[in-house]
Amino acid sequence: MWRYNWNKKKEADYLKKLDVCSLKKWKYLETSRIGTIVWRNKFDGRESTVGVQSILSGGKKFLRIYYTQTYIDNGSKEHFDYKILLVTTKCYYGGSRYWFICPWYKNGKYCGRRVGVLYKGGDRFACRHCYELTYASKNENRRHFLFGLGQAFRMERKIEELEEVVVTPYYDGRPTKKYKKLIELRKRCLEIDFDAMTMDMEKKLHS
Repeated sequence: MWRYNWNKKKEADYLKKLDVCSLKKWKYLETSRIGTIVWRNKFDGRESTVGVQSILSGGKKFLRIYYTQTYIDNGSKEHFDYKILLVTTKCYYGGSRYWFICPWYKNGKYCGRRVGVLYKGGDRFACRHCYELTYASKNENRRHFLFGLGQAFRMERKIEELEEVVVTPYYDGRPTKKYKKLIELRKRCLEIDFDAMTMDMEKKLHS
């Protein structure tokens, strides 16, 4: 991805992430379950995977994740296998919602934030505060030709934010305002032609 405005902070938009809403959709939060999560790079098609096991029985609830990290500089591999604590809070309209407890230790201090999304900004998954992440839309220059792509990533960020707060999609048989907004943004995001945008950028860069 080409950038004209550099920022010391990593951008959350380009990182692999675990989010509570997706885990709920994939039934990991309904009962204890084992599976695999796959990420596909939008530009080169390469895939990355992590093994996932939800542990919901007994006292404390956890999400166990395990994967192999390959380091580009020397080709060495490192295996990771750790648990992320899950907690629940009561919803306004009834029921409950799951959250991650960030497992990261930064400068020897345990984070423990309750969050809906964890990012792989390094070797492990942690919250955006621990990795000091920013978003692409905050770094973009509205005047250069990447503005269209910046709008797309800003839309993805808004979808992510809504997924964190939409606990009850329907109330009294009707979709809530926030859920309708989420559906609208998802449809708009699916209509974006990332391949065409990439080709357009390449033409302008080499013109």
